Amino acid sequence: MIFVGLLIIFPLVWTIYLSLTDAHGSVRAPSDFIGLKNYLTVLSDTDRFWPAAGRTAYFTFSALAVEMVLGMIIALLLWRPFRGEKWVRVAILLPLVATPVAVGMMWRLIFDPNIGFANQMLGWVGIPPQPLLSGQYTALPTTIFMDIWQWTPMVVLILLAGLTSLSDEPDEAARVDGANARQRFFYVTLPLIMPTVIVAILLRSIDALKTFDTLYATKGKGGGSFHEVETLNVYAYGLSFDYNEYGVASAVLMIFFLIIIAFMWILTRRRKGAKQ
Repeated sequence: MIFVGLLIIFPLVWTIYLSLTDAHGSVRAPSDFIGLKNYLTVLSDTDRFWPAAGRTAYFTFSALAVEMVLGMIIALLLWRPFRGEKWVRVAILLPLVATPVAVGMMWRLIFDPNIGFANQMLGWVGIPPQPLLSGQYTALPTTIFMDIWQWTPMVVLILLAGLTSLSDEPDEAARVDGANARQRFFYVTLPLIMPTVIVAILLRSIDALKTFDTLYATKGKGGGSFHEVETLNVYAYGLSFDYNEYGVASAVLMIFFLIIIAFMWILTRRRKGAKQ
């Protein structure tokens, strides 16, 4: 616990320190204490910071909403035993095997406007090639689709674990009382697994908020030519390693860290309420 605590506390304290200085060029170079100036600079940046924050929220909540709905549907389909169940589960979990960078490069080739298989399929139905990943307004929805493809299986695993732990008695009692499938799901099954649902939301929302590798692998520096997929993580990375503005980058990371902590606190409170 001491070792893990040091791994968390030291980087956090060091980042807080850098965020209160004008560190740039190198973290070892002399720097002056400037207080909250970096935070004021970041919060007043309407060109990059706030658009990046908006894209982060859009990416997170869009991916999360679709993943929870699809994950619940697939988990319900896998809940009851059926022939070939093991093979279906293995096939569904395959996207989790690949690393995010590999997934990003794979979809980058698939969505290539010239040689990509996606545009070839569109051509079969008479639709001209589309800049799915390179377009200014289509790149972010396309990366959201990539996140959904890779991480929906994780939601399925969590929800399926919750479903398999349920007793059959409440569902059977509702069935005897004449409740149909929809009523049994919304009034019996869903309330019983709500703590598990919130755990899935908590884990996936944190991961989605921190998404970096897939975005960087597909769009590169700055999240693309028009910063179309630049989230807070990509923005902070660019400030650090492209412009060497370590003080400002640390301020961005600390603001982002506080957002994640607040979101975790809200979901944890909601989970406790669901258990009660």
